[in-house]
Amino acid sequence: MAEKGHFVVYTADQRRFVIPLKWLKNNIIRELFAVAEDEFGPPSGRPITLPCDAVFMEYVVSLIQRHAAKDLEKALLMSLATGRCLPTSNLHQEQSNQQSLLCSFQSQP
Repeated sequence: MAEKGHFVVYTADQRRFVIPLKWLKNNIIRELFAVAEDEFGPPSGRPITLPCDAVFMEYVVSLIQRHAAKDLEKALLMSLATGRCLPTSNLHQEQSNQQSLLCSFQSQP
């Protein structure tokens, strides 16, 4: 049971995350829910499982807590939209490539 004002989700590797309800307005969380529903169907009485691992979810949580730049959020959303919820092994590489991702978004009109 989550404390008042929070909800619980699980990652594909069964890690539990307690998320503030106010984050339901966040575009990244909303997209993760959409991808989860596409992949697993509606929760229907079972816990919500997101199609990513705990390391990726920790990264998402840190971005939301730090109020990440909109360009970084946009890059992550595009990654999710293309079905690339990052596994642990690719996260370090993705973090090192953030600058190039941001540069490509910043150069677009």
